[in-house]
Amino acid sequence: MSDRLSTHPFVGNDRVDDDHLGEECGVFGIIGDAEAAAHTSLGLHALQHRGQEAAGIVSFDGVQFHSHRGMGHVSENFASEAVMDRLKGNMAIGHTRYATTGETILRNVQPLFAELDTGGFSIAHNGNLTNALTLRNELKRRGCLFQSTSDTEVVIHLMAISEETTFEDRLIDALRQIEGAYSFVGLMNGALIGARDPLGVRPLVLGKSGNSHVLASETCALDIIGAEYVRDVDAGEVVIITHEGVRSLKPFPKQHPRFCIFEYIYFARPDSVAEGHSVYDVRKKIGAQLAAESAVDCDVVVPVPDSGVPAALGYAAAARVPFEYGIIRNHYVGRTFIQPTDKTRNLGVKRKHNPNRDVLEGKRVVLVDDSIVRGTTSKKIVEMVRQAGATEVHMRISSPPTAHPCFFGIDTPDYDKLLAHQYDVPAMAKLLGVDSLAFISIDGLYKALGEAKRDMGHPQFCDACFTGDYPLPLTDRNAGTQPKQLSLLTERV
Repeated sequence: MSDRLSTHPFVGNDRVDDDHLGEECGVFGIIGDAEAAAHTSLGLHALQHRGQEAAGIVSFDGVQFHSHRGMGHVSENFASEAVMDRLKGNMAIGHTRYATTGETILRNVQPLFAELDTGGFSIAHNGNLTNALTLRNELKRRGCLFQSTSDTEVVIHLMAISEETTFEDRLIDALRQIEGAYSFVGLMNGALIGARDPLGVRPLVLGKSGNSHVLASETCALDIIGAEYVRDVDAGEVVIITHEGVRSLKPFPKQHPRFCIFEYIYFARPDSVAEGHSVYDVRKKIGAQLAAESAVDCDVVVPVPDSGVPAALGYAAAARVPFEYGIIRNHYVGRTFIQPTDKTRNLGVKRKHNPNRDVLEGKRVVLVDDSIVRGTTSKKIVEMVRQAGATEVHMRISSPPTAHPCFFGIDTPDYDKLLAHQYDVPAMAKLLGVDSLAFISIDGLYKALGEAKRDMGHPQFCDACFTGDYPLPLTDRNAGTQPKQLSLLTERV
C-alpha cells in the first residue's frame, strides 16, 4: 500500500511464525446506527486476525468527521471510554492494518481523510494497487502533495483532480484508473460507500441490522454485532448506502471473478462464509482431499495450531486416524521489546508452541499445516516434535507449494526466499527433517471447493501464489518501480 517500504517493521508484532503468509487488512463500515463507532470497534475486533499493526476509526455526526487512529491492536486503541465518546455520529468506518507496503507509521494508519471540494471523505482499503507508483509519480508531477506513503492515498488525489462534477462520478473516474486488488469502504456526508475490484480478488460483504447497513471484509464481523448477512458485494460493484437504502452501481465491464483462494486456506476466520462457502467446511474438505491424495501409515494426526486445525480434522476423519492436539499454542504470547538476538529468535517458536509429549511420544505423527513459506518455523516445529519422542514425523500441507510472490495485498517474500521456488518436494522434506512431505494438488484444492479448475477456460480463483498465473496487470513491477513487499523473513519477535 505505498511507494516506499520501511526496513524497520513494527516493533513488538507478535507474529513470530514466518512460515505463514502475512495477513492482509480488514475493513468495516456502518450507517444508521446510534452506536456506530462502538459497533465498528467490535467489527474490527472480529477482523483483528487480518491485521495487527494498527487500527483506526472515522465517524461522522452529520456536521463533522471524527477520527482516532493508533499503532497496535484494536483493544489497545479503542478500549478507552474517552476515545469512544469522541467518535460521535451514526455512521463510521474502520480498518485493521497489516502493512504489505507502506511504512508502519501513524500517517499511514487508515482510514485516511481529506477535504475535497465535494466535502469531507474518508477511505479504508484492503488490497494492493499494482499501478500505485506509476499513478503517484504522475500525480506528484501535477502538483499533488502526498501526506502518506500508502497506495490508498492515490485514490483520494485522483478524485480531487477529477473533472467529473458529482462525488460518485469522481469515485468511479478514480477507480477506472487504478489497477490491482481492492475492497474499499468510504465515508462521506450522509453516505457509506463500498467498492470491490473488477475481479473480486479481495472480499467485501453487505449486512443489515435493523435500520443499519454494514460493510465488512468477512461475515464474522457481522456476527459480532448481531447483523444479518445479506450478500457479497459483487466483483466490480460500487455500493452507495444512505439512510434511504442501498444503491448499486456496476461501472466496469463484467469479467470472470477471481476470488483469492488463500482466503479459504488461511486468511479468513473459520467461522466466516466467503463467496457462499463455509470457510470451516472448506478447510475440512481440503484436509480430507489431502488424505485421499497422500495418506501415510501413522498413529496420530496433529495440527499446527491454530490455522491447521480444520484441515487436520478433515484429514484425520478421512484417514480414520485419531486427531490429537500434540502441539499446544500459547495464545497469550503478547508482545516483546527484547532485542532479537540469535538465542531469542530460536526461542520464538517455543514462546508460541509447546509439544504435548503424552500425545507424541512413541508415535508416528502426521503434522498438518496450511502452508510453508520459507520453512524455518516448520523445521523448528518438526525438531520439537521429534524431541518430544515421535518416532516418525510426516508433514501434510493443505495448500499447494507457495512458489510465487503475491502482489495483490498479501505479505510474501520474493522468489529467492520462497522454499517451494528453490526446491522440489523431496529436497524440502530433507531440509525440514521430515520422513515425508506432501502438499495438496491444485486440482485437489479446486475439488475440495466443489469447483473445476477452469470454467469455460477461466480459472475460478486467483491462485497466482501457486501457479504464477497473475490475473491482474503488474504495471509498477514491470516498469521496475514496484518495491519489495514487507518480508516474512524479517523476524518479528
